[in-house]
Amino acid sequence: MARNLLTVAEIKAAAKPKLRDGDGLWLHTSKSGNRNWVFIFVRHGRRREMGLGPFGSGTGQVSLAAARQKAEEIRTILGRGGDPFAEMEERQRKVKPVLFGELADEYIRTMSPKWRGRQTLPAWERFAATYAKGLRKIPVTDVDTDAVVRVLTPLWSSKPVTAAKTRERIKLVLDHAKARGLRSGDNPAAWAGHLDQILPPPKKLVRGHHAAMPYSELPAFMKRLRALPGVAARALEFTILTGARSGETRGAPITEFDLAKRVWTVPKERMKEPREHRVPLGDRAIEIVKKMRDEAVNDLVFPGKKLKRPLSDAALANVLDDLGASKWTVHGFRSCLSTWAAEETMHQREVVEAALAHAVGDAVERAYRRGDALAKRRKLMDDWAAFCASAS
Repeated sequence: MARNLLTVAEIKAAAKPKLRDGDGLWLHTSKSGNRNWVFIFVRHGRRREMGLGPFGSGTGQVSLAAARQKAEEIRTILGRGGDPFAEMEERQRKVKPVLFGELADEYIRTMSPKWRGRQTLPAWERFAATYAKGLRKIPVTDVDTDAVVRVLTPLWSSKPVTAAKTRERIKLVLDHAKARGLRSGDNPAAWAGHLDQILPPPKKLVRGHHAAMPYSELPAFMKRLRALPGVAARALEFTILTGARSGETRGAPITEFDLAKRVWTVPKERMKEPREHRVPLGDRAIEIVKKMRDEAVNDLVFPGKKLKRPLSDAALANVLDDLGASKWTVHGFRSCLSTWAAEETMHQREVVEAALAHAVGDAVERAYRRGDALAKRRKLMDDWAAFCASAS
């Protein structure tokens, strides 16, 4: 096919709106008089026009010779079955690289609707903002093994569970990038056959139980806790009295409480296990809810400092620090309840497990046990509240 049909002199003298240089390269003149190079081709049966820039010899303009060089690059790409819009060197330089942090944030927005656990989204947000901070500004195409190891190494011994989850989440984000065509090759966060040759094996990274206060120390602790003012102190006291998880307490709206029936009903959407959970309330628990309701600034029983936001998990942990009990965990008080019930009472194990919203038995057994033993659990929680308020 004929090429190089134009000369600079012919271009300057021409009055036609379209000038053909041959084999796909054209110079188009708009009604306003602007002249622009265009390459026209057919790909997959579709006619495409690709702008190559304005004609001229100044800054930002494209001369006849430069236009021909661009056209030749396009022909080479088309000859091997490629896409000039994606593969031209000039266009690749102009494309802003996708950073790991941007893709991680996008992955979270995309995947969060399918996550059932209430802590999953906050955990992923902490990962993207904090634990993977060292990767955020790296183009996703450039994330390599060294970069991943630099992020994991400070966590690997001091926070092994966090480190393991961080590695897995990095891997998922990079798998997502590969599936979208944003990177290629092996995943530098893969464990088997890769990071297992660089970092200690997972069997050394064993997660321990949540540190639980001995139940014998609880009455004295509860006395000091009750004397401590503040929303976080009341939230922690209420959490211990009800055997609830921290998130269930912190996210509880006033509408979940039927104080006349002395029941707190947590909908399945807010539970770790996706099923509704009824919690019998004793006198002190009701007293706390009434007090917080009278002081309410929004629809939450235990509001945080920010409008319409619940208390943070750290707020309850800070109460433990204030009372000199930082070696214990908030979640550990559930174990405290379980141990006390097993060693000091005659309450059935199934009743205790139901109070903690644990699934008991296999699927068939649960299918036949439709009730939630609310009356039996009320007796258990009354005994627990009495123990918490006892002298020893």
